[in-house]
Amino acid sequence: MKKLIRLVYIALLMYLAPQTAFAIDSQNLPDVPDGIVSIKTIYPVRLVGYTVGDIIEREVILTIKAPYKLIETSLPITGYEKRYKGQVIGIELKSVSHTKKENKDSSTFNIKLAYQIFTNNVVAKNAALGPEYLNLINTKNSQDLVKYRIPSLDIAISPIAIFGQVKIENNMSPLRGPLLLSNAKENKALKIFIGFLAISLLGLLYILGQRAWLPRMGGTFAKTYRALGKLPATPEGLKQAVSKVHASLNSSANMSVFSNNVKVFIAQKPNFSPMADEIQLFFSLSRQVYFEPNAVHQIGNNPQQWLKSFARRCRDCERGLTPETLNQASGK
Repeated sequence: MKKLIRLVYIALLMYLAPQTAFAIDSQNLPDVPDGIVSIKTIYPVRLVGYTVGDIIEREVILTIKAPYKLIETSLPITGYEKRYKGQVIGIELKSVSHTKKENKDSSTFNIKLAYQIFTNNVVAKNAALGPEYLNLINTKNSQDLVKYRIPSLDIAISPIAIFGQVKIENNMSPLRGPLLLSNAKENKALKIFIGFLAISLLGLLYILGQRAWLPRMGGTFAKTYRALGKLPATPEGLKQAVSKVHASLNSSANMSVFSNNVKVFIAQKPNFSPMADEIQLFFSLSRQVYFEPNAVHQIGNNPQQWLKSFARRCRDCERGLTPETLNQASGK
């Protein structure tokens, strides 16, 4: 029985001995050899403007190459107030958490550190988080203990209230960087304006364009409107203009359109319904040009110009647009 108790006691000592060895002062250990540890740090969003009670978080990602491994008992201890030259600086390590990922040739530790401010001053002052020291052990040689230093992070602690006059230019922390004005609102407004402008220009192109660049822009009356602009302002030019408009009406209706079947044409092509009265005016002009030189119509003294306006409004009907009224189109 005594022999059994003795064996248990020896085993307990063997278990506690490494833990005791790992608790030695890290700063007395040699530094880890170069190339063994790589570090990536994720800093807080800001480094200035902290006041008493604020919590600052940072993240450290360590990759340690074999045969070295991190002694996890050497991770920073929560509740420990940071000191500088032996004096408490008013920053306490509030929480520590870490995750570990083991690979064949290395191990990766994701360490999250949260600090809380417990100090205040009448003026802004600089402070630092860390440094933190971690112990590493060579798994092939248990006597090979080394340390790795997690760099400190400089911050600025601001007072809750400011006493007296302060010149901002003399109180700017180098940690803040330049003060930049955000132009996000203006950029958004500019993009919206450009979008509206593009849509407006496209609409104008569709309404006023004479080419077949977009759908429904190459209709019969669009071609006729372009052709009328090239005819001479002579009686012969007027006859050709009337003939082309007749041809366009027949082509749009897929039948011969006359004054007595305009309603049939409108029923087949309801887009042309706003033009019903003007189509009748066109037939009165056609009758005067071809058959009754003395016939009276209400088109005015410049029938060729009226025909161009008539063809343009019919082109709008082809495109599904509402044409201008007769008075607007004729300039009356």
